[in-house]
Amino acid sequence: MFARTAYIAVVATALLALPAPGAGQPAHQVQATGKKVLDHDVYDGWRTIRDRALTADGQWLAFRYVPGEGDAELILRRTDGDESHAIPRASSVTLSEDGRYAIVRIAPGHAEVKALRRDGKKGDDLPPDTLGILMVGSDVTSMVRIPRVESFKLPEEGSGFVAFIQSLSKEEKEAMEAAEEAGPEAEPEAAEEPEEATEADEEEKEKPERGDGEPLVLHSLSSGQEWRFPDVTAYVFAPDGAFLIFTRATEDGEGDGVFVVDTSTGEASALASGIGRYEGLVASETGYRVAYLSDYEDWEAEEPAFSLYVATHGDEPPARVAGPGSDGLPGGWGVSEHGTLRFSDDGERLFFGSAPRPSPEPEDDLLDDEKVTVDIWNWRDPFLQPMQVLQADDERNRNYQAVVHLDRDNRIVQLGTEAVPEVRIPEDGSGPVAMGVSDIPYRQLLSWDGRYFDSYLIDMESGQATRVAEKVRGFNAGSLSPAGRYVGYWNEFEKAWMAVSTETGQTTNLSSNIPFPTWDELDDHPQPPPPESFIRWTEGDEEAVVADAFDLWLVDPETGQARSLTEGVGREQGLRFRYAQTDPEETAIPRDRPIHLTAFDVRTKASGIYRDEVDSSGEPVRLVFGDMAFGGVTRAEDADVFVLTTSTFQRFPDLLVTDGSFSELRKVSDANPQQAEYSWGTAEIVEWASTDGDPLQGILYKPEGFDPDREYPMMVYFYERMSDGLHRHIVPAPGSSSVNFSFYVSRGYLLFIPDIPYKIGWPGESAMNAVMPGVLEIMAEGFVDPARIGVQGHSWGGYQISYMVTKTNLFAAAEAGAPVSNMTSAYGGIRWGSGMSRMFQYERTQSRIGGTLWDAQHRYISNSPLFQADKVETPLLMMHNDEDTAVPWEQGIEYFVALRRLGKPVWMLNYNGEPHGLRRRANQKDWTVRMQQFFDHFLLDAPPPVWLVEGVPAVDKGRTLGLDLITETQPITEEAQGNGSGG
Repeated sequence: MFARTAYIAVVATALLALPAPGAGQPAHQVQATGKKVLDHDVYDGWRTIRDRALTADGQWLAFRYVPGEGDAELILRRTDGDESHAIPRASSVTLSEDGRYAIVRIAPGHAEVKALRRDGKKGDDLPPDTLGILMVGSDVTSMVRIPRVESFKLPEEGSGFVAFIQSLSKEEKEAMEAAEEAGPEAEPEAAEEPEEATEADEEEKEKPERGDGEPLVLHSLSSGQEWRFPDVTAYVFAPDGAFLIFTRATEDGEGDGVFVVDTSTGEASALASGIGRYEGLVASETGYRVAYLSDYEDWEAEEPAFSLYVATHGDEPPARVAGPGSDGLPGGWGVSEHGTLRFSDDGERLFFGSAPRPSPEPEDDLLDDEKVTVDIWNWRDPFLQPMQVLQADDERNRNYQAVVHLDRDNRIVQLGTEAVPEVRIPEDGSGPVAMGVSDIPYRQLLSWDGRYFDSYLIDMESGQATRVAEKVRGFNAGSLSPAGRYVGYWNEFEKAWMAVSTETGQTTNLSSNIPFPTWDELDDHPQPPPPESFIRWTEGDEEAVVADAFDLWLVDPETGQARSLTEGVGREQGLRFRYAQTDPEETAIPRDRPIHLTAFDVRTKASGIYRDEVDSSGEPVRLVFGDMAFGGVTRAEDADVFVLTTSTFQRFPDLLVTDGSFSELRKVSDANPQQAEYSWGTAEIVEWASTDGDPLQGILYKPEGFDPDREYPMMVYFYERMSDGLHRHIVPAPGSSSVNFSFYVSRGYLLFIPDIPYKIGWPGESAMNAVMPGVLEIMAEGFVDPARIGVQGHSWGGYQISYMVTKTNLFAAAEAGAPVSNMTSAYGGIRWGSGMSRMFQYERTQSRIGGTLWDAQHRYISNSPLFQADKVETPLLMMHNDEDTAVPWEQGIEYFVALRRLGKPVWMLNYNGEPHGLRRRANQKDWTVRMQQFFDHFLLDAPPPVWLVEGVPAVDKGRTLGLDLITETQPITEEAQGNGSGG
């Protein structure tokens, strides 16, 4: 088992002799830097940057400062100067296509909403959002503010207008309610008994809801002129903004229909009318064709059925192009209201969803206590019952892709089928084939092996599906290239990228002529490895772009011939080159202009930006490079202006502006100036060798003012490999599960983050082999207090910690969040978030056991902390929540009750109703405080809180949190051992 027996025997003897925490005073103290240390009260005010957008000319940049809790702020800033404008409470921002206007959604004040919620207000009782319209560059005082806006839209490619739904004012709602209650004016006669409802009345009551319409407003951005349209349920712009199309649902049904507005005049005309439902509204690229679903022609039926209609501007009535019984649809199928409508770019094809017509709902006259509710688990089921239950609504709404060829007399072709349920349409929708995907034959394998697919080419004219790849393994069966000429997919068994020609069906191995592996060589799971990076394509699908560990390669998809895009510079210099997509709308790598690449030094973690050209044999040109992380490089659409971020552990990733030379990076945001007031720290790479002799890296964070002649407490945190994140900046924030690096380092802790490689079959031992030598290497430097080392991790990290404390007493305190403690019981469990069996995780993925419970039983037992719980001496805190959808919380319970019986100091926190990681901010804050109290007590001799010493009885739940500190008490570990049964 281990070179592990010898390792533990040699190391553990020394570690067990270390002084217990609490013996004497801590040798550590925070050096006086004249700065404050981070505390829990800073979280709400620390800001991040979101929703950045550049105008097409690159002259203005929009972005939002978003605090941890409170009101966000929108900033509009010139990129070539210091002029800026701030809009408080902005919850989103959209720039018009011409960049002249910023459309801002302004939320009510956070404090105001909180006060109303405390008074019991919710839903419609809370104040609605306001829409702000501001000409970019204008003073905020000129902003047009429109109240009670529920949604808004702008044209995709045109400018000049915004459309929005505006809810009724409180007064308007009250007037309508009063009118409804009054009803028609009554005759001055005595009221009569109501007549019994007729069968026709009952049928009318059972009609589907047509929706509640609200006022739609079309607003001219330049003039401010507005046109209002009542009772609107849905609306879309033509892409160029020439037309606004909307559907209506009126109270009596007489005004139901589809209407088009000419935005140049504001005049509306009906495209279709009649009582019924109108859904799925979509416009073609020109806006002259409009498609929608409606049941108005079938409204009098007992169960009205949807049909698909296409309308064009003018006097022609809308054409019903698909419906129940239409030629081209399978027998018994109709148009699905759950499908998505989409025109091809040329407007000649209309894609829609079809499905078998649902059976009528059976009459239900049983009382609740007479009904039977049961899940039947059958061994032949493709998916387990829990997975079926979670997916039941999706299955009820499942629809299959079909297409109407509008240029072929509205001929319908069914593309998707129950055997090939997923269809992927080419980017522009006009190609000769689509891609089909099916996992139907392999669904049972998902529980213990992995996800497999068959891939198909589907003829758009006939619907015929031809299988081109069988049993493709992975969570993605591949994708169509941007121009639709190829299907590219990763073959895990061949460890190669493949391309299938959609014209000939020929398959080409894209990796065969690349002289280096294109798979992830560091992957250590007991399954075929994933690719180094995903596949990209140059314009026109002329070449595929494939990555090895360092360089990018251009591969001819017909011949497989490969040439290095980066000329081997990456491997030669230890740089990992990857394509930087500077245009978010881009679908293919351009050939007619220079491209940009990110570069990452795999050893030092420095990074930068390079320029290159697809059709050049020259080496990539370095533009900027340094000991920092570069991120989010974006170029203005019509100008050589770039926005990006750089960060280090010490430096927040504020926004920088530059030109194409990248010679000067000008800072244009300042999210957290208050950071200068606080003690922060530094981050550096450390290296050591594992017990197996593998060279490893990790990150060591040191407090500001670090003195190598002092001894510091140290926290250890890990989750597989994390050293590439050396320059990641971490804002102080309450955590969903784990320690906040900045917070602990500011308060005087060292923090060590080691990388872990794994041996298949021995994940716990692998963690020991990597982490323990790294900790000892740092301890040998002399600045770590050996009695004050803690360890913390969550989920996979929590498991490894639970295992490690059965093997060593090095740690003075440990926290293991949501840990698997018993692999034998966890193996047969369910991941309730997905409904999947947990078997696959142990046999193939993260747990890395590499065999079944019956084939490798000894591995499951040896790697399970529960079976060696009697060896634990480290005070252990766990958090495991009762609605954990990833790791069954019974795993935490098993470990807790075992340690409790053995008299070991152990605590477990269960935040009721929370999943794997905490979601409610109040719980996050509470957990962050408790974890700090736990580690401060055991590592800094801080007084313990009440919950740690006395607990919080269930009768006091909700009345007290037990966070108060106890200044006089005997050591917790002695108290626990004295009260324990000893097993």
